[in-house]
Amino acid sequence: MQLGLIGLGKMGGNMAERLRLGGHHVVGFDFNAEAVARLAASGNVGASSLEELAQKLEGRKAIWMMVPQGDPVDQTIAKLAPLLKPGDILIDGGNSNYKDTMRRHEEVGANGLQFVDVGTSGGVWGLKEGYSMMIGGDKEPVEYLRPIFETLAPAADRGWGHVGPGGAGHFVKMIHNGIEYGMMQAYAEGFTILEKKEELDLNLPQIAQIWRYGSVVRSWLLDLTADALRKNPALEGLEAFVEDSGEGRWTVFEAIELNVSAPVITESLMRRIRSREDNNFTDRMLAIMRNEFGGHAVKKEQAVTS
Repeated sequence: MQLGLIGLGKMGGNMAERLRLGGHHVVGFDFNAEAVARLAASGNVGASSLEELAQKLEGRKAIWMMVPQGDPVDQTIAKLAPLLKPGDILIDGGNSNYKDTMRRHEEVGANGLQFVDVGTSGGVWGLKEGYSMMIGGDKEPVEYLRPIFETLAPAADRGWGHVGPGGAGHFVKMIHNGIEYGMMQAYAEGFTILEKKEELDLNLPQIAQIWRYGSVVRSWLLDLTADALRKNPALEGLEAFVEDSGEGRWTVFEAIELNVSAPVITESLMRRIRSREDNNFTDRMLAIMRNEFGGHAVKKEQAVTS
C-alpha cells in the first residue's frame, strides 16, 4: 500500500522506515531537504513539494501529516485540499487538540475528503518496538488504512484500535499523555527520596533494575528510567527544566470542564511549570511567610565574589 508522509523528523522518519520494511510504498516531504534525502537514500521516495508528493501518489491518496499542532496543520490541509479528489484521506498523526480535530473532520468532509486522527505514541523507539495508535474517524477510511496501522503497530492485532468518531483518537491520546505526566512525576519523586537517604548509600541504577522484574511498578517508562540512570547515575550536566507538549494542560482543562477531580495529573503539570522558574518567587514568598509567623530562618543569596 502507498502512503504520503509529511514531516520527516525523528519520529516521522522512523515511521517511514518501518513502513518500508513492511512492504509499503512511502512518498515523503519535509521542508528540511536533508530529511528528504535521507528518506530517498533508505529506499523510499522523496518529494520536494506538497504538489510533487500528491502527484507521485497513485489512485486513492492517503496522506499522513506529522506536523506541529495548531496553525501548521490547518495550513497543510489548506494546501493539500486542492490537490486531492473526493474520497482521498488526510491523516493527522500529531498531537492536535481534539476540538480542532473535530472541526477539521467536519470541514474536510464538507469538501468530500476523509479525515482520520491518529494519536500516536512510541517516540524514537517506534521503529523497533512499534507504535501505539488511538484512531478516530469514520469506519470506512480506517478500515482502508488497516494495512498501514497493522504495520506500524507492535503487532497486527494489538497496540492500535479505532476508538471512536473524528477527534476521539486525539482525545484518548491527550488523556494518555496526562496519565504519563503523573507516572513520570511519581517515579521522579520516589527516586529523589531514595537519593536523599544518604546514610543507606542506595544504588539507584540497581534499584531501578530490581523494580523492572516482578514488581507492580514495572513499566516501559521504568525501563527507560533504568537505562537513563545506568548511563548517568548522578544526573550530571542536566538542568531541572521540564517542558510540556500541551496535552497535559488540555487534560487538566478537560477534567475541570467535566467536573472530574484529577489532582495527580494537575500537580504533575504544575511541577513541570515550576521547574522552569529560576529562584522562583513562590518559594521565596513561602520562606518569608514562615519567617514572619514562626521566626524560621531565611536563607539569603550569597554574594558572588571574583
